[in-house]
Amino acid sequence: MKFSSKLVWWYWALTTGLLVGVLAGFSQCLQAVIALNIVQVVHFIIREKSISAFPVQVRIAYLGLIFAAQAPYMGWVFWWLLIGTSAMVSFGYCFLARVFSLLPWNKKDSYSLEMIKKTFLTPPQKGNILQGLPVLAD
Repeated sequence: MKFSSKLVWWYWALTTGLLVGVLAGFSQCLQAVIALNIVQVVHFIIREKSISAFPVQVRIAYLGLIFAAQAPYMGWVFWWLLIGTSAMVSFGYCFLARVFSLLPWNKKDSYSLEMIKKTFLTPPQKGNILQGLPVLAD
């Protein structure tokens, strides 16, 4: 595993732990999870040299979900973030990345039921998520 892969895993592992703290009511964990994800967004903007790069899009959306979860009656979003991030850390399955791979600006192929099924149901593997082959996060 490359160093950057290990670092990415640690970003998500720490995020998972902090989300547990958020759901337990520790306000410091909320501040820390926001800070950590801002660092991750900046890291990927620098690494990818583009704010529109796919890994940056996913991380900006994730950060946006953290902010959205703080709105009144939206706390349930933290549970979905915890479930999704736990799946990412445990199995390499990133639901958010798979959703983003289907956005028009991230795909070249036409939509089909088979492509959508493949995107969500294929186990994580090495490949190119932008071509419908789900992959372990970089």
